Amino acid sequence: ETKVKEPATREWVQSFVDQALMDGLPHLAALCLFLFGTGARIGEAVAITWGAVDLNAKTVLINQGKTLSERKSHIPGPVLAALTNIPTNRAPDEQVFGYLVGQNVGQTWDAVIKRVGIVRLTPHSCRHGFATTMLRAGFDVKTVAKLGGWKDAATVLKYYAHAMDDPTLTDALFGTNLTQADTDNHLTNRKKRIKR
Repeated sequence: ETKVKEPATREWVQSFVDQALMDGLPHLAALCLFLFGTGARIGEAVAITWGAVDLNAKTVLINQGKTLSERKSHIPGPVLAALTNIPTNRAPDEQVFGYLVGQNVGQTWDAVIKRVGIVRLTPHSCRHGFATTMLRAGFDVKTVAKLGGWKDAATVLKYYAHAMDDPTLTDALFGTNLTQADTDNHLTNRKKRIKR
């Protein structure tokens, strides 16, 4: 049975980023956002140079160490903003995040987690969070695998797809969601007229 690892959530990432910025670590804040926003592995991310980043096109070329291939990844808005806020001369051969290898990130990463007081997650948890968040947002497994650089959808299913523990989710089969905020969206036109 596969050990279930806890994925990073948007809230966890934001807490980490806020603390890293307060600590004067914009490189680390941008790295965390990059891992979560692109699904890159830590080794892939720290190897990226400014020559692989196109800020205008909002793309980055990621050399995938495990699959020995390269993928062009979209850079989401918050990640783009974090990258542009890294103090650097952006020389094409300069590493974006300023770490030589992924192992160099660990100690500083853990120190930020300790200061902010959130659960300890590894940089890989951001990749895990990328997949889990995309799947829960309704994207199909093949698309998530392609966007995150997995060679096949089976890997995403085996390691990153987690069942949600909420039996009321079956309400969605009938177009209802009893847990959503009290709005008029679930009322029929007749019931809306009566309510007025």
